[in-house]
Order: sequence, then structure tokens, then C-alpha cells
Amino acid sequence: MDEKILERARLWSANAYFSDDDRSEIQNLLNSLPSNETELTERFYRDLEFGTGGLRAPMGMGQNRMNRYNVRRATQALSSMILKNFKGENSAVISYDSRNNSKAFALEAAGVFAANGIKAYIFSALTPTPMLSFGVRYYKASAGIMITASHNPPIYNGYKAFWNDGAQVVPPIDKDIIDSYNGLNDWNLVKYMPFEEAEKKGLAVWTDEKVDNAFYEMISNNVIQDSDLCFKHGSELSIVFTALHGTGQVPCMETFKRLGFSNAQSVKEQSEPDGNFPTVKSPNPEDPKALKMAVDLMLSSNADIVYGTDPDGDRLGVVINHHGKPSFINGNQIGALMIYYMFNRKKEMNTLPSKPLVIKSIVTSPIQNAIVESFGGTVLDTLTGFKWMAGLLRELEEKKSDFNFVFASEESFGYMPHNQSRDKDGVSSAALMSEAALYYKLKGMTLVDALDEIYEKYGFYYESLLSLDYEGMAGAQKIARIMDFFRNFPEAQFAGGTISEKEDYLLGKNLPKSNVLSFSFTNGNKFFLRPSGTEPKIKFYVMVRETEGTLENKKISALKKVKIIEEKILEICEKA
Repeated sequence: MDEKILERARLWSANAYFSDDDRSEIQNLLNSLPSNETELTERFYRDLEFGTGGLRAPMGMGQNRMNRYNVRRATQALSSMILKNFKGENSAVISYDSRNNSKAFALEAAGVFAANGIKAYIFSALTPTPMLSFGVRYYKASAGIMITASHNPPIYNGYKAFWNDGAQVVPPIDKDIIDSYNGLNDWNLVKYMPFEEAEKKGLAVWTDEKVDNAFYEMISNNVIQDSDLCFKHGSELSIVFTALHGTGQVPCMETFKRLGFSNAQSVKEQSEPDGNFPTVKSPNPEDPKALKMAVDLMLSSNADIVYGTDPDGDRLGVVINHHGKPSFINGNQIGALMIYYMFNRKKEMNTLPSKPLVIKSIVTSPIQNAIVESFGGTVLDTLTGFKWMAGLLRELEEKKSDFNFVFASEESFGYMPHNQSRDKDGVSSAALMSEAALYYKLKGMTLVDALDEIYEKYGFYYESLLSLDYEGMAGAQKIARIMDFFRNFPEAQFAGGTISEKEDYLLGKNLPKSNVLSFSFTNGNKFFLRPSGTEPKIKFYVMVRETEGTLENKKISALKKVKIIEEKILEICEKA
């Protein structure tokens, strides 16, 4: 076994900063070598990386695991940057999802803030990421923390860091926090106060219902286009909702009730928060398998639509009952429906602002450009991640731009139909989709019909996501080899198409540097590839557009082209 890794494990097991139980967890692994060599290696071959989005890893003791000590370390780094950038009284808002240890990690973070003289507001119940972002703005706080690993498997947890605008940290703040985190090599430099002591000193405070009510009012005032439509006819739309054992149950069902969508039912077996996610393999609304129970309930009760949110309630999956058959629509299609509905209704109601702006990620469908530009609006692209979209929005606000923000989205089931919080928002998105579904139902249409209306008008756009998982140190090395191969791809032909342009985003020509590549073809098709910033996987985004023939023929042709490109990608990755 690597001696450096062995030494790190021994130092952890002997460090009095850690509790006896936490040290014994590592000592037991040391005692059982060589049978646990792989496990010990994974825990100590590197420090848990504080990336541009925070922390995310399997839970357990060790340098490369999600545990209370790394939560303290990250919060100390964030605290140092708060104190460096803001004078006077500082505060931070903390929330947590349903994952195992999430609340405990939240209280650990509060203890570090308190020890640094920063007042911590802790949500009194588990709360979705968009409500945390909203809470940072509501309390005019300096920063925020969301304890979540999004839709990762149950062994994972994570930590997202937010700045005073309610958005996840961006350059140069993120780099400063990362540098501070990496510089904390002595655990005694991490300040900490037990939560009970922080409460007594008034440095840790639980939130009340005022911030929750403000969030619901925001949705009514800033997301819904026609409240009269919802209140008069909302009961005519039959909704099935699943929280997938996460944070979405209370806020989504409360939102439906407040807006007039009284005919909403939830999947009882998945409504209670549970960090083990017992009814699904993965609590990810992007995965049709995760929504099976909701779809079965939709069909048995003849409901109109299914919604599913992930554990931290920022993503939204949608399934439509199209004449008795479930239609699973992807994130690009959901985004297109929202934008098309918003712009159409704003135009009908004479509420479309001048210079309307939509922000999307580079890997999100260009159908948004076609829709928005047809209404005289503008679409601006950013790197993948809402931190970049919210960062661009903040930059435009600081410059006093005359753009009027309408919507932001990315293909991975994330949408922000307002600017009152600065992250993707599954709760607000469910409200907006309900309004759109109701609007079209009253016209005798489903959202599938509405989507075909979009395709007839703008051409058929089709996108696929090929996501390949490679776990651990060996997986990280394989992902690096795949990126290197494509970065140095020597040929002009790929999967029967001619490459017209290759762009390496590490060069930082138009956007901040990022480990992303794109290939454009002479026929207008395109694909991107990038390693995930939060998961052990590499993602390929394939985009095609068909404009000739009937809509049915366009769909068939597009699917064939995507399949050919995906097969070539898989062939290359298997050899890497």
C-alpha cells in the first residue's frame, strides 16, 4: 500500500482533535489491512476537494470523505472570506435536505459561524435549495450554506456555498474560499462553538414562518402569469406530485394549495423525508424509473400531470398524461415549454418587458434562442451551472443593464423563472408548469400538443445526454484520458459528419476557463463533453436540428443521427 496514504490514515487515527469514535473508524480499517486497502486508499489519497460548487462525497471519516470535520473546515474558509469582504455585523443562512446527517452538518456549520462572530439563521425544518437562496436575500445575509448532495446515492452528502446575492459563489470569491480551505492544514485553526452555546449567545437563531410565507408570496407575484386563471380553474388540473423522500413535499403542496390547484395529490410512499431513499435506486427526477410510482398513480387516477423533485428541491421532472399514455419530457423540452408559455402569455397580457432576457447554459438547447428571438428577446449563454447564470445576472445588474430578466435554465432539469432567489427552483417551476398545463388543457391540448406546436413553428430540436460513471481514483484517471483523447482528436470526420469547429473552453476565449470541449459539424449539429463537477462521471451532450419533412419524419431522422454519434462516443470511451 502507498506509504503516504498509510501515513495520512495513521495521523487521522491518532489526532486528538477527532472524537474517539471517529478515530476508531479509521483505526479499524488500519487493523484489517490488507482487506480494506481500497477503502483506505479512497478515503486518504487526497483531501476532499472544495470545488467551485462546494463539497460532495460519500460520508465517512477520512480526508476525502464528507464528515463534520470537513464541514467545519469549509465553513471556516467561508467565514474567513465573509470577514475579509464585509464589515460590521455579519450573518449567514443555513439549510439542509433530507439526507442522513444533513441536519447535524448544518448545526456544525452554525457552530463555526458563531465562533467567528457571524450570526447563523438556521431553517427550522428541512428546506429546498431555492428557499435557502431566497432566505439569504430575505435576511440580507453575507452568505449561505445548503447541506445537500442533490440527487446522488444515499451514501453521499455535500455542501453548497452561497454569497450575499443568494447565488453560489463565483470568481474571484470561490477561488479565495478554496485557497483558504486548502490552507487550513492545522485543525486547531478551525474555530468552533457547540450549537447550544451559540444559541444561548444569540449567534444561532432558528427561522420562523415569515420567510416561508415571503417565498410563497414571491411565487404568486413573480412567477404566475395569470393568477385569475389559476384561482378560477386550478381545480380542473389534476396533479400527482412526488418529493422522492426529499424536501419538496411541504413547499410544493403548499404552493399548489395557495395558487388554487386544489386537485393535487402526492405519492404517500415517497412523501416522508428519508435519507435512505428506500423506494428508488436514485432520487433523481431526470430518471424515469424514479418517477414510476407517481406515473402509476397518474394513470390509475387519470391525472393530467406528474411532478417530481430531487432531495433538495431544485430540480423538477415532468411526465404528461397524453391521451392515457405517459410522456416523459426532458429538461430541454420542459424549459422550452416554460419559455414559450411565458412569452406568449406576457405578449397576450401586454406584460412583456422591453429587451427581455433569457439566460441558459452552453449545453442547453438552442431552441430557446429560436423562441426568445421570435419575440424580440435575447438569449445569453454561460458555462454549465446556475452559479454562472446567477453570476451573469448580478453582473448585468451591477452594470445597470437595460435587459429585463425573464428566465434562466439548464438542460439538467433546472429552471429559474424569477430573479428573487438565485438558483434553480423546483417549487416555482412546478407552479409555472401547472399554470401552463392548465392554460393548454382549457384549450383542449396537453403539453405534448403544445410542444409539437413549438416544433412546427421553430423546427425539431433534439438533444440527448450520455452520462458515463467512473468511480474512485481509477475512474478519475479514465475521465482524464477521455478528455485528453477528445482534446487532441486528430480527424476531420466523426460518426459520418464533418467537423467544422472544435472549441476548448480551457482556453477561456469567451467564457471563464472550464474543462469543456465542443464539436460543431457542417450540418449544424453539435456535441459537448465535460466531466461533472460534483459526481464521478463524464457527460456528453448531443444536439441536432431537423427542418425538412413532416414533424414525424424530423423526429425519426433526428433520433437516428443522435444514436450514430452516441455509438461512436461509447466506442472511444471503452478504449480509453
